[in-house]
Amino acid sequence: METEDLLIEQLKRYGKSNRYPFHMPGHKRQIHGVTEEFPNPYSIDITEIEGFDNLHHSEGILKRSMEFAAQAYGADKTFYLINGSSSGILSAIHGVTSYNSKIIIGRNCHKSAYHGIILNNLNPVYIYPQIIEKMWINGGYFINSVENALEENPDVKAVLLVSPTYEGIVSDIKKIAEIVHKKQIPLIIDEAHGAHFSFGRSLFPASALDCGADIVIQSLHKTLPSFTQTAVIHVKSKYVDVERLEWYLQVYQSSSPSYILMAGIEKCIFEMYKWGEQYFTAFGIKLKSLRKRLGKMKHLRILDASVAEGCGVYDLDLSKIVVSCRGLSITGVELAEILREKYDLEMEMWGADYVVAITTISDTNQGLERLEKAFLEIDESLYGIFEERNREVCRNIDKNINELMNAKIFRESDKNILKNIGTEEKRWLKGPEIVMTLKTAMERKFETLSIEKCAGHVSREFVYLYPPGIPIVVPGERVSEEMAKEIYKYKKMGFSVQGMADKRAEYLQVIV
Repeated sequence: METEDLLIEQLKRYGKSNRYPFHMPGHKRQIHGVTEEFPNPYSIDITEIEGFDNLHHSEGILKRSMEFAAQAYGADKTFYLINGSSSGILSAIHGVTSYNSKIIIGRNCHKSAYHGIILNNLNPVYIYPQIIEKMWINGGYFINSVENALEENPDVKAVLLVSPTYEGIVSDIKKIAEIVHKKQIPLIIDEAHGAHFSFGRSLFPASALDCGADIVIQSLHKTLPSFTQTAVIHVKSKYVDVERLEWYLQVYQSSSPSYILMAGIEKCIFEMYKWGEQYFTAFGIKLKSLRKRLGKMKHLRILDASVAEGCGVYDLDLSKIVVSCRGLSITGVELAEILREKYDLEMEMWGADYVVAITTISDTNQGLERLEKAFLEIDESLYGIFEERNREVCRNIDKNINELMNAKIFRESDKNILKNIGTEEKRWLKGPEIVMTLKTAMERKFETLSIEKCAGHVSREFVYLYPPGIPIVVPGERVSEEMAKEIYKYKKMGFSVQGMADKRAEYLQVIV
């Protein structure tokens, strides 16, 4: 390896390039406001020396710092996470469940939630988000889906849902919390993408913490100006054993926490608490202007309240610019490539037929103008190729699904499943067949089969697209023919299919 090959050198070159980040971290590599006074990281990189406390046994400066953070967010307790939101999700799951117990979980939760299920050998009960049919992305959770799951599983220990989603979809957490609390169990909300809600109340949805959730995990680095890997976990509940939760935070975090990261967390929260309203007022003006102009696109479609109406959607995070190319002459992968190669804009993620751009208070006027110009120019060059034949197929599928949903042979829970299905998934009349727990599956003997031949077998591995890390297949589930086709399709389209031991995502380990 030569000097110019070092990661630091490549990062320096990238930092000097014209590539603009519409992805996390939320500071967008900009030096201003929150970040402008931050010193050389080497000059403040210390360990737990006298006077600087200990994160895992805080009694002094860090204790006071986290008490201030709790005050800023309105929590009973707030803990710093220097291993990201993943460590908070793992700790929350273990803090409120017992080994081999049951948990209700949103199927679209992050992979770290599934890791928590495996480690505690939990029996998951899945709640599926609805589908926003106009763009074929995940919507929110129906209230009765949560209610039905609780009624059918009286022994459940907790409920874990994600809100907002990667695309900024917010569910009605207040009503969900009321339902969950009737069972006197805690509601955990993965609000990794909503750390900014509490500081931009006039612009964004209410935080889950203000809506009655018991444990809320937030990634500061996703939408606020803070270092990658920085997050917080809040507790506001009588249903949570805080000491037990705190013990698991020690398990899932480094015993040598970075003071650079902790200082970054504190500085970010302090700046937001003091001047967040000013930051978000200015940002709101720019954001609304951008969305208004993009709303006039002729072919591309931006996710807004009119598109997201219904489908379990209670509110929308406007800072997520979700643009759909569904039914047009390009895919989401191709749209992201055009934005990258022609316009030097890097998106946060892309799906089969949409892209997601994260905007934050750290975005420059020039950066937002470049994004607007790019989308408008691309839109002008596009044309629809969604043939009438394909439209007729979709209409027939919708008709058949509606007829099935009106049939008396389906329970309410089955009807909810039908509402959840996407384009190809509309052929599925029920959720995946769960044969065994995730942990049991991962401990079984296995053989390796090609994706094309694994239908009918029980998976020993995860299969998910990353980002965002939502599983198509979970260990212990029987792989259906539709699932196998989905995996093959996404791989062929150029998506990053992960979770399998085979890095090429051509083979899957299945139980023998």
